[in-house]
Amino acid sequence: MIEYDVIVIGAGAAGLFCGIEAAKRGRTVLVVDHANKAGKKILMSGGGRCNFTNLDITPENYLSANPHFCRSALSRYTQWDFIGLVAGAGIDYHEKELGQLFCDHSAKDIQQLLLSEIERAGGNVQLNTDVAEIQASGSGFNLTLNATPAHCQSLVVACGGLSIPTMGASDFGFRIAEQFGHEVLSYRASLVPFTWNNKNKAQWSELSGVSLPATVTSATKSFSHDVLLTHRGLSGPAMLQISNYWQPGEPLTIDWLPSINVAEQLQKDRHEHGKKQLKTWLALHLPARLAEFFVAELKLQKTLAELTKAEVHRLAQWLNAWEFQPGGTEGYRTAEVTIGGVDTLEVSSKTMESQRQSGLFFIGEVLDVTGWLGGYNFQWAWSSGWAAGQHC
Repeated sequence: MIEYDVIVIGAGAAGLFCGIEAAKRGRTVLVVDHANKAGKKILMSGGGRCNFTNLDITPENYLSANPHFCRSALSRYTQWDFIGLVAGAGIDYHEKELGQLFCDHSAKDIQQLLLSEIERAGGNVQLNTDVAEIQASGSGFNLTLNATPAHCQSLVVACGGLSIPTMGASDFGFRIAEQFGHEVLSYRASLVPFTWNNKNKAQWSELSGVSLPATVTSATKSFSHDVLLTHRGLSGPAMLQISNYWQPGEPLTIDWLPSINVAEQLQKDRHEHGKKQLKTWLALHLPARLAEFFVAELKLQKTLAELTKAEVHRLAQWLNAWEFQPGGTEGYRTAEVTIGGVDTLEVSSKTMESQRQSGLFFIGEVLDVTGWLGGYNFQWAWSSGWAAGQHC
């Protein structure tokens, strides 16, 4: 039988970091993963540059049914701690926008940093490994790894959610939680593009490739950033961000010209530039293809002076408050995260240990803690992994 103090299921960001911290305490550690490579999501993140954290991390950047749960871990292992680790390893990085930090060269720098750290601390990583038959025993847990019996005192579940199934993502972590009596809250794909509904698809999909800054609003939240129109629907940072807050069936409101009150500006420009074609006026503020689209859809091939009050109002509604009823989302295939997961009311916010099963820990995406787009979910991986690593 294989014997370790700690076995971590999942060699992603959270699992590797937890393994590092536990091994630094002198614990014998084995991190296992069914994949053939550690940190696969790290390697693909940020366009291959890994948006590894954000300069502005607060609990308000996270969603959870238990919103205070993330505070403890985030305050004890902060973005500055991880930035210090990155800088100490000589990894060059830069701020792209909105506090988002990316590697200058490659996401492999972060992957290699974690693998070097766990090796230095004396931990082990075992890939291409299937985990089965997990059972609690008097002194910890018995399980099988590739049909080989194994035992550990502490078992850490760090196998994430269902996002990007082509990389092997599954509900395994949720099933382990349920096996030990934990509730798994409703979950779905998030930080994900939206799809057109049947009504909009034919007219809007022809604008594929158009991108512009806009403000997107759900019932509870607004984000201002770029929106990208695609053949399948709406993507871009603003849409991915709002997907955390959107509930299936709800409409979204999009302001295509957030810096302009269209009704007021048109009223003013009708008097000063009445002979100007509406299409020309729109093209000053929008991508040309989108300007032409609005004119054609609203049948407003007119000069500004020829617009009626009703037409101005209708145009203003389309430009400043267009109601978008998503057909749905792209789902787990392209989602960056799974929102929802293991209910944190029965998990210690200090140690990440189950309050139902001694020695069982949950970290990272498997928990009902979901961050914004922009490095927040990586920071949750580092912070929750660190917290568990001090106690498992």
